[in-house]
Amino acid sequence: MSDLHIRCAAPADIDTVLRFWREAAEGTSISDDRDGVARLVARDPDALLLAERDGRIAGTAIAGFDGWRCHLYRLAVHPDHRRQGIGSALLAAAEERFLGLGGRRGDAMVLDRNEPAHHAWHAAGYAPQPQWSRWVKHLTD
Repeated sequence: MSDLHIRCAAPADIDTVLRFWREAAEGTSISDDRDGVARLVARDPDALLLAERDGRIAGTAIAGFDGWRCHLYRLAVHPDHRRQGIGSALLAAAEERFLGLGGRRGDAMVLDRNEPAHHAWHAAGYAPQPQWSRWVKHLTD
């Protein structure tokens, strides 16, 4: 994996990331737009991790920390690059960031219907928590 480079996204990456998510991510979110990603990058420039191979995005992860909990979102690997350790490398980078910030537990949002991703999360040591329900409210229409 010496040809894989992980770095933080910059404002210039936003449009490329959005195109990547449309192709590689399972489902979309209300915040998957230019303004939403720009706010993320401006507020926490180290949160959006990009895995690049040959100068192109091969995977992404958002590693957000609110000062109390560590949250993982948008772990996505391009279909042509899956099962090559990119997701694991992104999770390792996210966990390194969390530990550096004093985080002690990572919570991940994983779609129930995205069964292929469940294997990757289990392999990385994450487990579903059926006793907790996640409730979501969209704050804008």
